[in-house]
Amino acid sequence: MKKISLLLATIFSITALAQNKQEDIKAIKNMCGCYEVTFNFTETFQTKKDSTYTASPTKKDFALEWVELVEDTPNKISMQHLLIVSDSMIIKHWRQDWLYENTELYNFDKDLHWKYTKLDPKSVKGQWTQKVFQVDDSPRYEGSATWVHVDGKHYWMNTTDAPLPRREHTIRGDYNVLKRRNIHEITDYGWLHEQDNVKINRDNNGKDTEVAKEKGLDYYVKVDDSKCKAAQNWWKENQNLWKNVRAKWQTVFDAKKDINLERKVDKKTLFTHLFKLKPDASKEETDKIIDTFVKK
Repeated sequence: MKKISLLLATIFSITALAQNKQEDIKAIKNMCGCYEVTFNFTETFQTKKDSTYTASPTKKDFALEWVELVEDTPNKISMQHLLIVSDSMIIKHWRQDWLYENTELYNFDKDLHWKYTKLDPKSVKGQWTQKVFQVDDSPRYEGSATWVHVDGKHYWMNTTDAPLPRREHTIRGDYNVLKRRNIHEITDYGWLHEQDNVKINRDNNGKDTEVAKEKGLDYYVKVDDSKCKAAQNWWKENQNLWKNVRAKWQTVFDAKKDINLERKVDKKTLFTHLFKLKPDASKEETDKIIDTFVKK
């Protein structure tokens, strides 16, 4: 009788996990489509005791953004964000990959350094890793957590270290790590990316000094897909180029070693090199460019 009870409990657990996974997949894929986005960021508390300290200005931007489903398999969902400036100007934005029960992370350290980390399979049971990539598909930040579906709410929350956001690069030099608490919530209007961030200065010995805290609220309001037609067409023309770029980066990740990147090569950033390429650029060309930025 005890063995039967244990077997039934195991079957129930496996069934429940499978049902949860399907809800997870639905929630993740609900972030695809056309959105009118409002980006909001403001510093909330100054931690650093410095009378001359100047907080970053409150940031509020608006955008039309298309989120393209790039890869859809049982254990991996990849989505590319595309900013629509005009019908003739599309900007490749960030990318987010979701991996089920993933056991490998590249944790951001500081500067342009990510540490390879192996996770215990038991610790990620039923979880999804969100891997966020820069506009050039280089690593940004990663974290694993469980999607929560309760009381009609669907959300995922994780805290992880990340590089400075682009909006801070040119105005801040007093911190080098942004500890991000990311919440992705599916809503009746689309989805919300909520952030509670801590600005940290990390020294060469790994000691952290907190500088300030920040709140972020990015509202993705769903609109008809036809409003993002320009981005859809742009992706059809450029997708092979970026498929080659992703493939090259995957070989870097598959080495399962810490990653150190150059900030510039020939006085240009990686995204500058890649954004200048034509859609029919060869894989050899994109491979060569990326190789020059990855420190051996």
